[in-house]
Amino acid sequence: MTSRVKFDKYIVTTTIYSISEAIKKFVKFENWKIIIVGDKKTPHNEYMLLQEENQNVQYLSPEEQEEKYKEISDLIGWNTIQRRNIGFLEALNQNAEIIASIDDDNIPFDNWDEDIVVGKPVNTYYYESDKNIVFDPIGVTNHNNLWHRGFPIQLLHDRNNSFKITRKTIIPDVQAMFWNGDPDIDAVCRLQYKPMCFFDDKYFPISTNVFSPFNSQNTIFSRKALQKYLVIPHIGRMDDIWGGYYLESLNFKVVYTKATVFQDRNVQNLTNNLKNEFIGYENTLKLLQQLKLDSNNIHNFLPERASIVLKKYLEFNINE
Repeated sequence: MTSRVKFDKYIVTTTIYSISEAIKKFVKFENWKIIIVGDKKTPHNEYMLLQEENQNVQYLSPEEQEEKYKEISDLIGWNTIQRRNIGFLEALNQNAEIIASIDDDNIPFDNWDEDIVVGKPVNTYYYESDKNIVFDPIGVTNHNNLWHRGFPIQLLHDRNNSFKITRKTIIPDVQAMFWNGDPDIDAVCRLQYKPMCFFDDKYFPISTNVFSPFNSQNTIFSRKALQKYLVIPHIGRMDDIWGGYYLESLNFKVVYTKATVFQDRNVQNLTNNLKNEFIGYENTLKLLQQLKLDSNNIHNFLPERASIVLKKYLEFNINE
């Protein structure tokens, strides 16, 4: 049965697979409630049983999603990772204060939640520039030959130049925690390097005064940040990246912190990934230039259906 225990920290994910090692480990963080958003292909009975056996687990079946969030469910569609947005809405409706968005192939370390700094002062390596529009957080680590998915490829030749490095204390709204193993890089980078990474803790925490890409696979949000963030559907593998850039255009602060998971990456078709990232290769730099002027310019880069989803999602949280 669904737990009646009151939680203020939530984990949200979606999956079409049987219960993974990552989900088994996340369930053990008993101070966090985990919302698992089902899809048409999800083995529902497995997750219903997991819910019955663990008071901190809630499984959102397709039927329950249709009942609670039908309009946005229909707009997102089925068999897509962007259904995690419904988990975000459910967590917000349950008065979550801190929300972690995770992927089912990111296996958490035992100390995964020991250094959550969202809403707290944190002294960072601060990368500041009045010339650059975007910063690559991977490029300043011990794996500086790689770049984060969603970094504009037109700027790779001049990546992270002209930045002044200082120490600065910020209070972040978003904590993008890194990932050892198979990192979140784009298909071009993965095809070239096929990396297996172990990020040195000494480079973190990191923040910047310009745009920087972050994902939704091991990321902590404040309540106010998640009210404005979603994984935008119908734009391929820019879904979480463009959602992040939009959030940054609203002046929410991001900090990158040390790796707290090992990504045992689900099987991927890199050719399909490349196709699904093309919208970013072509448009991300132009998007950032326009977001710098006005956050509402994001709608000029979205297909109509995606633009409607963004507007509907924000409407759910308008009274907060």
